[in-house]
Amino acid sequence: MEFKSKVRTCLWFEKGGREAAEFYVSLLPNSTIDMVLDHHNEADPMVVEFTLAGAPMMILTAGPHFKLTPAASISVLTKDQAETDYLWNALIANGGEESMCGWLVDRYGVSWQIVPEILPGLINQDDKAAGKRAQAAMMQMRKIDIAAVEAAASHAGA
Repeated sequence: MEFKSKVRTCLWFEKGGREAAEFYVSLLPNSTIDMVLDHHNEADPMVVEFTLAGAPMMILTAGPHFKLTPAASISVLTKDQAETDYLWNALIANGGEESMCGWLVDRYGVSWQIVPEILPGLINQDDKAAGKRAQAAMMQMRKIDIAAVEAAASHAGA
C-alpha cells in the first residue's frame, strides 16, 4: 500500500466514519476517497483515507474511547460569500450547530472554521482602526458576512 502523503490529519470517530468522509469529499473540489480499510464491518470500516481539497485526511472509526473536540478543527478558506454560504449551510444541515466567528460543528461532531479568504486581510490591514472594526464585526457573527465586515472596516463611525 502506498500513501499519498507522509503526514495527514486523523479524526477519531465512534461510528459513521465512511459516511462522514463521503459527505466531506462531496463538498469540496479536489477531494477523493483514497483508501478504505475494512475491519469486518464494510458499512463502517475502521480506516478511511481521503483527500479534502488537496489535504490528506483520515478517519479512524474505533469506538467510544475518545471524543471529537473543537480543540481541533478543519479550516476552509472560501473564495466568496456564495462558497461561504454553501459550505456553512451544508455542514450545519441535519443536526450541525452554528457557533461564533465562522465556527460550526457538523452533524458528525467535527468542528469547522469557514473563513472567507478576504477576512484575514480585513482584520490585519495597515489601517489598525479599520482592522479593529472588521474584527469587532466578525466577533458578533456566526457565519461570516463578507459585506458586513467590509462595511465595518470602511466606516470610521462603525
